[in-house]
Amino acid sequence: QVQLVESGGGLVQAGGSLRLSCVASGSIFSINAMNWYRQAPGKQRELVAGITSSGSSNYADSVKGRFTISRDNAKNTVYLQMNSLKPEDAAVYYCNAKGVRIGPLSILRDYWGQGTQVTVST
Repeated sequence: QVQLVESGGGLVQAGGSLRLSCVASGSIFSINAMNWYRQAPGKQRELVAGITSSGSSNYADSVKGRFTISRDNAKNTVYLQMNSLKPEDAAVYYCNAKGVRIGPLSILRDYWGQGTQVTVST
C-alpha cells in the first residue's frame, strides 16, 4: 500500500512563507507526477502545481512567481515553497501522486494525502 503524508502547513501572516512537504511511502517502483492541490471552503479542489519525474513543472496562474515546486525522486518526496502568501491562498493543501507503479509491470494508480491546512492572516 502507498501512503502520502503532508506536513508544513500552519498559520502565517500575509506576505510570509511556508514550505510544504509530502512523502510517499510504501512499495513504490516509480511515480510519474507529484502534484499539489488545494481546496478552500465552498470551492472546488484546484491544481496548484505539479512536477514530473524528469523535473518539468507547471503552476496555476494564481501562484506563478510566488510558489515553487520541487521533488526528490530518491526520497519520493515533493515540496512546495510558498512565498508572498495571500489570504486567498488559505486552504487545505493536498498532495497527489499520479501514475504510481509498485512494480515494473504494475498498473498505474493515483494516491492522495490527507491534506494540511494553510491559514493566512491579514
